[in-house]
Amino acid sequence: MDRYETHGAFSWNELMTTDPAAAVEFYSALFGWSAHDMPSPEGTYNIMKIGEESVGGIMSIPAMAKGAPPSWGSYMTVDDIDVTVSKATELGATVLLEPQDVPTVGRLSVIRDPQGAVFHIISYAADE
Repeated sequence: MDRYETHGAFSWNELMTTDPAAAVEFYSALFGWSAHDMPSPEGTYNIMKIGEESVGGIMSIPAMAKGAPPSWGSYMTVDDIDVTVSKATELGATVLLEPQDVPTVGRLSVIRDPQGAVFHIISYAADE
């Protein structure tokens, strides 16, 4: 199974925090992860790896989420963001971040399920 192509698979974990450098240092020491910087519009995005395998990212809390506490978010791969958001709202979910494109990455959205749990969905961009 390719977690980046399988609908419903957990595919990415991301920490949004007030001090990404300290978080990179902590998780690298704790788990042996290595950090690989990637520039982004919000500042540096740290791709965290075990060996050559990317396992997640660490970033500053973006401006649109200022005031939110540091937290880990899990992404689930979906075939079509808009179809999945529509179905989720029909099932009683609330959209916290409308579907949006992330250049070179794909299209994502953030949803709160009817029980209050927040999760992220993503359709990855095709490699060209």
